[in-house]
Amino acid sequence: MNSTNIRNVGVIGAGTMGNGIAQVFAQTGYSVHLVDAAQAALSSAQGSIEQSLAKFVQKGSLTPDDRDATLDRIVAHMDIESLADADYIVEAIAEDLDAKRTLFSRLDVIVRPDVILSSNTSSISITTLGAATKRPDRVLGMHFMNPPPLMKLVELIRGQATSAESMDVAAGLCKSLGKISTEAADFPGFIANRILLPMINEAVYALMEGVGTVEAIDTVMKLGMNHPMGPLQLADFIGLDVCLSILLVLQDGLGDPKYRPCPLLRRMVAAGHLGRKSGRGFYHY
Repeated sequence: MNSTNIRNVGVIGAGTMGNGIAQVFAQTGYSVHLVDAAQAALSSAQGSIEQSLAKFVQKGSLTPDDRDATLDRIVAHMDIESLADADYIVEAIAEDLDAKRTLFSRLDVIVRPDVILSSNTSSISITTLGAATKRPDRVLGMHFMNPPPLMKLVELIRGQATSAESMDVAAGLCKSLGKISTEAADFPGFIANRILLPMINEAVYALMEGVGTVEAIDTVMKLGMNHPMGPLQLADFIGLDVCLSILLVLQDGLGDPKYRPCPLLRRMVAAGHLGRKSGRGFYHY
């Protein structure tokens, strides 16, 4: 399999990341089959993609004709069997190891043996996902940054059995999308979240301990460290439940107490204050 032979891409999961990834592929000319078990999620994804493309048109970076062509390239499905003819798969479901392993086992039977199965996971072991298939050499991590249509980086993760050929195909695919890829080893959190989540967690501890207000903490990091977004605002953007999930993976996988999620973060998730997607997190939306 060569990246130039890829025409039809399957994206599984129509949430924030999944619909963004589908848009990226469709904008660059790929036919996309977007799969989700919930019709409501597919309908919401269509609306999100239309809004995102409208912003590109308003900025003059996309023509109305290109917008329409992009939308025409995305076909929504509720049945995973619709991916039988896919040339490449990107899984973007919830960060749940058992759910991902079950999905990869099913995909292994449905798609052609030469097709690469990639995961947009931000922290879960690629080696473990590959072991759920008969093609571990063709399983890798393809971690897009949020939001995928705007962020240039894609973190590629090589599992224990991932072949060099598969990594080359994924890197070529990233280049065709106008993205810059970087390779990470299969350790919990990889590179991006191994560094980012402890920073966010420490910001939550600083808030809980009264070191500073939400606004003060974010202002220090934006104006003092030149970050485009403060860590608490960024946590809201990512989703506090996602942040908690990644920290738990780091804590479990690395066994170091420094990754222990802040109790305030746990309480907020338990209360349903998940950030932008729920309307309330460290900020109100």
